[in-house]
Amino acid sequence: MTTHAALTGARWFTSSYSNDQGGQCVESARLGGSRMAVRDSKDPEQGVCVFPAAAWLAFIDEVKDGDTVAS
Repeated sequence: MTTHAALTGARWFTSSYSNDQGGQCVESARLGGSRMAVRDSKDPEQGVCVFPAAAWLAFIDEVKDGDTVAS
């Protein structure tokens, strides 16, 4: 379980592909224990999703491979 304290001092960053043109962007922060936190850059107080290292790396691999699911 990730506590509020685990996010204290998190260094949030956006992708180099993000811009200020109103696109849908997310911010990420590397946390201890090789976890990755992700939040909406337009509404950062709404909430944070935290992923264990293995899940985050699997997600990145799928994105790089071009595997997507249409919604």
